[in-house]
Amino acid sequence: MSIFNKIIEIETEPGINIYNITNYLKDFLATTAIQNGQILVFSQHTTTALAINEDEVRLLEDIKVFLRKIAPESERYLHNDLHLRVVPEDEPMNAHSHLMAMMLTTSEVVPVIEGKLALGTWQSVLFFDLDGPRKRNVLLQISGE
Repeated sequence: MSIFNKIIEIETEPGINIYNITNYLKDFLATTAIQNGQILVFSQHTTTALAINEDEVRLLEDIKVFLRKIAPESERYLHNDLHLRVVPEDEPMNAHSHLMAMMLTTSEVVPVIEGKLALGTWQSVLFFDLDGPRKRNVLLQISGE
């Protein structure tokens, strides 16, 4: 079995944003000879997340509204008491982003069959930045034969 690793860097916009990263996976897979295996997609941040879902603009807006309802930025959160923690000078008040991320997941696994991603017709791999703008890293790991 072979294993290949790659970090993709995504520069994000302010606020909650959702990025379709499926093509990054396809492009990375194309650089390998893997025909059967899997791609692990792992977000390396605590205020980001991943999901496999439909990349449809109105649905993506619905998701943002849903996440804001779960963890409104305007609520009072202990994590936002920055004066009580050791933090960098530019540390944002982002407890709501951490809570949103916990409702999603930090990783997804996509099967590879006959050299292609085994995603369904409407499925895409979506990366969520819940606390932008920032530079974000996503680890891709392909394993198989």
